[in-house]
Amino acid sequence: MIRVWLCILLVAGITGCGYTTGSLLPSKYKKIAIAPFENKVNNIDENSTMNYVPNLENEVRTAVINRFLFDGNLRITDPNKADLVLTGALIGLAQDNLRQDASQNIQEYRVRVVVSLTMTDRTTGEILWTEPSFEGQTTYFLSGSQATTQSAAIDAALTDLATRIVERTVESW
Repeated sequence: MIRVWLCILLVAGITGCGYTTGSLLPSKYKKIAIAPFENKVNNIDENSTMNYVPNLENEVRTAVINRFLFDGNLRITDPNKADLVLTGALIGLAQDNLRQDASQNIQEYRVRVVVSLTMTDRTTGEILWTEPSFEGQTTYFLSGSQATTQSAAIDAALTDLATRIVERTVESW
């Protein structure tokens, strides 16, 4: 019987340890509007490491909306009904070489999607926070068992970016 109680206490102690996240948002913030992202990426840059990706600014917005829906702390609504308004611009898309083989063939890349962001209290007009260069990223391999496409890597970088935006908005560690 003592062993049973010790096991219960041990399990309760282990599950009670760790960390939790909590919302930083004051209770007055219930709804958010995500404005369309502006595209400020120079599509003609000869030094760019990536080709132009059509409609990427809309994909950024969609990823952010989906992540806020998944998170559930704020409801998505029109700008005229929102408590908060997130505005942003796509300012960069880059691909960096990470790993090469002995013949200098690239084996692994890092994809980065960079945005500028501003969170505003719609009712007061107060800017709550700004991020002039906020990024999501991922790495991908060109060959081997972990090989993927550049398009799939961009999608993963968008998911990372959207997750970081939601965390920046609602979470406290």
